[in-house]
Amino acid sequence: MVLPAALIRDITRRARSAQTAQPVPSPCRNVCHMDAASGYCEGCLRTIEEIAGWSAMADDDKRSIWAELPRRAAWLAG
Repeated sequence: MVLPAALIRDITRRARSAQTAQPVPSPCRNVCHMDAASGYCEGCLRTIEEIAGWSAMADDDKRSIWAELPRRAAWLAG
């Protein structure tokens, strides 16, 4: 999966904002396509398990996922 620099910047910005947001927003970008190689959604970089469980998660768990997204983006960017 190739990530454009603009997507990486946007995920990083949104991840910082999500740490204090109430309620914690979903990372969904309406680009719902799972990348077979990485196992991440190409739009939000979450796993299918994280996507499916999002609505039932506690805010701290959601923030933990948000905190991981910029690291995933950097890893995928190489």
